[in-house]
Amino acid sequence: MTFFQKVYQVVRSIPPGKVMSYGQVAAMAGNPRMARQVGWALHACQPADQVPWQRVVTKEGRVASYDSPVPDLQRRLLEGEGVRFDREGRVCREDFLFP
Repeated sequence: MTFFQKVYQVVRSIPPGKVMSYGQVAAMAGNPRMARQVGWALHACQPADQVPWQRVVTKEGRVASYDSPVPDLQRRLLEGEGVRFDREGRVCREDFLFP
């Protein structure tokens, strides 16, 4: 299984209403030093892959949809799942899958 496939497997396991950081996903996929590659994997996935990419945020809890054609798409998808954000735009710590 490739690293990208492992990333997709981990991200599919994140339940609605919860998030993980890129680093957490990388560690769960077997290589904690590959957080940046998690971003590459999520950028490369297609809708048919059924990967809930929106559930992966920065370690600070910020959304990272910097090149999305739809502004605030990631945040809106997460809010639709019940994820809460603080005043600074970060996901509330209680909504992280792991502290």
